[in-house]
Amino acid sequence: MKTDDLVILLANDVEPVERHAVGRRYVIAIGLGAAAAAALLVGLLGVRPDLAEAARLPMFWVKLAFVASLAGASLAVTLRLGRPGVRLHWAPTALALPVLAMWGLGGVELAEASSVERAALVFGTSWKSCPGLIATLSIPVFIAALWAMRGLAPTHLPLAGAASGLLAGAVGALVYCLHCSELGAPFLGIWYLIGMLIPAGVGGLLGTRLLRW
Repeated sequence: MKTDDLVILLANDVEPVERHAVGRRYVIAIGLGAAAAAALLVGLLGVRPDLAEAARLPMFWVKLAFVASLAGASLAVTLRLGRPGVRLHWAPTALALPVLAMWGLGGVELAEASSVERAALVFGTSWKSCPGLIATLSIPVFIAALWAMRGLAPTHLPLAGAASGLLAGAVGALVYCLHCSELGAPFLGIWYLIGMLIPAGVGGLLGTRLLRW
């Protein structure tokens, strides 16, 4: 078969991709992953009994905003990385802003605290378990995000894997907020971030193998 004939054959009966197909794919993936992570949280840890009282504290919402901002930024980056040839010059800024804001708030808290209080602000009561629990809760979302990415056409596979992992980590951290009682900005800016970076690192390492097409 000649090349021209092959091109014509491949071009026949080609239908346009549905406009919102990618977004719908991620809504399904993240929704199912988050539901599985919530079920895992309830089964392993449980929801904090004073959640209603905690929701009255401004810092509770600051914590949610921090994690949700990273989830939104990583989702935007992930969606872009699924399409070949798309520029990402804005991505570092979008991902860095929530982190820098939390670090800035943490710096203010540490500056205003006494020397005795600073260690508690940094380490809280759960620094040893927090990153691992966030990473554990991110596993269902990580699997779902990689499934969604595999249905697209990523060309920067390690970056696509890392972005998918960061998205999973951020959603896992959002779910973990239903259990965690830590509200110190230094704690959130260190241990929550480490918990989210664990699946991001795993995704970066596995992206080439799992996302090859």
